Amino acid sequence: MIHTRLRQSVALVTGALLAACLSFAAPASASTLTTTKAQAQTPLVVNARWAGHPTYDRIVIDLQGSAPAVTVTPVPQLVYDGSGKPVPLPGKYFLEIRLHPAAAHDDAGQNVYQGPKLQKINLSKLKGIALTGDYEGYVTFGAAFDTLPYYRAFPLHSPERFVVDIAH
Repeated sequence: MIHTRLRQSVALVTGALLAACLSFAAPASASTLTTTKAQAQTPLVVNARWAGHPTYDRIVIDLQGSAPAVTVTPVPQLVYDGSGKPVPLPGKYFLEIRLHPAAAHDDAGQNVYQGPKLQKINLSKLKGIALTGDYEGYVTFGAAFDTLPYYRAFPLHSPERFVVDIAH
């Protein structure tokens, strides 16, 4: 009888200690997860550049950090995100290049993007490029063309960048 009660008491105390240890450990592991998420940085857009080649024009968007998802979409008109105001670039055809998640500013709100905000260009196909938005995790560019652009878009690594090639 004494041995049974002793075993029950030891089991009860062991269970209580185990529960107490687990309750103290849970917040520590939760804060570790939060720290890990906080350390995962939003990719930064730091530059945009372009070049003409014998058979294509190329747009390159330089990134810092990991490569975000990117969509390239033909649009009837380029507009600035937020305001909806038209982008003053020459052209009849336009592509919207949208990166998400991404930012052109750091956590302190300081601009990290060093490329052109609005640039007229006179390449075979590419006639202009503009940074049209940096808002709520989206960075958007617009590209202008005189003729319908046939393009190929893809990421490149080491260093991270996103490329749009427009065939002549």
